Amino acid sequence: MEYTSGGSSWRKAVGRALSVLRLRPVKRTSWGWAVPIVALVAGFLFTLSATTAAGTVLREDRRLELAQLIERKQQDVHDLETRAADLRAQIDAMTTERGSTDSSVLAERLRGDALLQAAGLTELHGPGLTVRMNDSPRITDGTTLPDAVIDNYVIHQQDLQAVINALWAGGAEAVTIMNVRIINTSAVRCIGSVLLLEGRPYTPEYVIKAIGDPERMRTALQQSKGVKAFEDAVRDYGLRYSVTNEADIIAPAYRGSIDLRYAKVPEQ
Repeated sequence: MEYTSGGSSWRKAVGRALSVLRLRPVKRTSWGWAVPIVALVAGFLFTLSATTAAGTVLREDRRLELAQLIERKQQDVHDLETRAADLRAQIDAMTTERGSTDSSVLAERLRGDALLQAAGLTELHGPGLTVRMNDSPRITDGTTLPDAVIDNYVIHQQDLQAVINALWAGGAEAVTIMNVRIINTSAVRCIGSVLLLEGRPYTPEYVIKAIGDPERMRTALQQSKGVKAFEDAVRDYGLRYSVTNEADIIAPAYRGSIDLRYAKVPEQ
């Protein structure tokens, strides 16, 4: 463009340029108001968190505290077992002393002694079976099946109960789990894959020993529906299970409580 009229043409050109460059007013939306408010709240929360922490960890690892609690409770169980054993020894000593001068006490003591073995309160030894049960190694080696869950690869309470019940049905005279004597009031309970016996936790491999006729107990294991279901899991998921004959098994005396808290008369 050629400007021939001096200042007038320049003024018009500058005016057009300014009209193009003039900023349009910005319309403030809800987001425009929300952004500073959110920033203000976030800053307040950061300040509050730093003040509250004051150099401490807000989310402490509770696993150490839980492990210490378990250790204390296990020690409590051990202390109570020791005290119970001492009290039983004192009662036996007093009963024996009284029986030396009282014929009725002596008679009851002899009658009770005759029932100790049947009740599992004396050590017993003889031939029998050892049953070993363990979780599947596939849990850790990465060879689990795509359609299976972790429960398929671990020992469960019903698996242990099935084996123990079959051994009793096969004429077992004494049964132990992890060298703990099992009697008719013993409860086999599992929390996850952890076995609880007399207040103590046990983890696989589970070792069950039974004194009795080995062949008869083997037959009972083979005929048990619960054991057959477990053997299917052994085949499908790789759980470990073995049964071996033993020439001489030692079953320690039961040392837990023999109090019977609940009982029900069978219906005729």
